[in-house]
Formats: sequence, structure tokens, C-alpha cells
Amino acid sequence: MVDKKITPNIQVFDQIAPGWYNFRHYSIFTPELEMLAKRWKNGMLLNLGSGHGADFLPFKDHFELYGVDFSREMIRMARRYSQKFGLAPKLVVADISRLPFSDDSFDWAISVATYHHLQGRENQLAALIELKRVLKSGGEAFITVWNRCQPHFWFKHKEVAVPWRTGGKVIYRYYYLFTYGELEDRVKKAGFTILKSFPEHSYNLPVKYLSRNICLLIKKP
Repeated sequence: MVDKKITPNIQVFDQIAPGWYNFRHYSIFTPELEMLAKRWKNGMLLNLGSGHGADFLPFKDHFELYGVDFSREMIRMARRYSQKFGLAPKLVVADISRLPFSDDSFDWAISVATYHHLQGRENQLAALIELKRVLKSGGEAFITVWNRCQPHFWFKHKEVAVPWRTGGKVIYRYYYLFTYGELEDRVKKAGFTILKSFPEHSYNLPVKYLSRNICLLIKKP
């Protein structure tokens, strides 16, 4: 059960988009994304839940960039961000569970802090299966979500409403809090192979299961 009433996620992200553009101007996953840019080298890259576009930066020079977000305001901010940094992504307003792309379209995909906004196991699995559909065989994807086992969430529900202050009011973002095992199970059920399961770069404790974020590098067989 969600512990606070929230408005639908699309409306929430439309409202927070301008503030988010300034608050998170650069990706907190830059080290991971730079590593992937070196690993993948070039090709067609899909950014699912692209937000205002900060996660595109490490792929600027050698990739054909595509971004999908269900928030029109986030896409508008992504166009602004792209102009600022000389990016040229093809941006689409769409639901990641129903992507407007053909089968086997993309070499690579990233999805930073997106799947934890999907409510319910069926919706999460459907979105992962859709990701598998649009990836080419052998294609890889990088996924991050918040980790339920981080100390901040030890006494919270599995589904939480996280506040955001904008325009003198507080609105709430829906989050589904995954564990490492749960997210790994979802991607396996969607038909992916897990190449690596790891915490964010800034986490330096020996036990990964308490990290703030869960990072997966997965592959379509």
C-alpha cells in the first residue's frame, strides 16, 4: 500500500520538470554511463524514461540517440538541454510499456530511475518485455532503480510516495522499492541474461545490498 495519496505520475512529472532540470542538471550515474559508452563504442541507443536528457551526455559523440518519456514537459526540458549541450536525440512522448519502435531496433538501452515509477508487478514485467522486444539480439541495457534495503527505507512500505516541493505546494512521486533479488527476478522473467548486478559508483561499503541504488547490466540473448 502506498503510504500517501499521490496524483497520477504523468501529472507529477509534468509539474516537476522545470525544477528537475535545474536540480539534477548532470547525471549522478556519469561514471557508469561513461564506462558503458566505452564498452558499447557506437550504435543506436534508446533512453527509456529519458527525463530532461542528462543521461545522454556520455553518449554524445558516437551514438544515434533516442529518448522516450511519458511527460511532455520532461521532453520539452530535454529539447532545451539538448540545445545547450549540442545533442541531437530523437525524442518521443510515449509509455515505455508500449514503445513506438519496431522489433530489434536498438543496439543498446539505458533506463535510469524509471522502472521504480511503474506500479505493480504486471506493469513492470510488461515494460521489461517491451524493452527486450525493441533491442537487437545480443543488445545490452543498463537499468537503475532505488533499493528498498537502503537504511532510509527500512521502516517504509514497499510502495512509497516521495515528496517534491514546487510552486509553493508539495506533490508526491510514486516509487516501487525493489530489492536486488526482486529486480533480478523481473529481468530474468522478461527473458534477459544478467551480466552484472552492482551498486552505484559512489557506494563503497563491502555489502552491496544496502546501496542506495541497484544497477543491472543485462543482455538480450
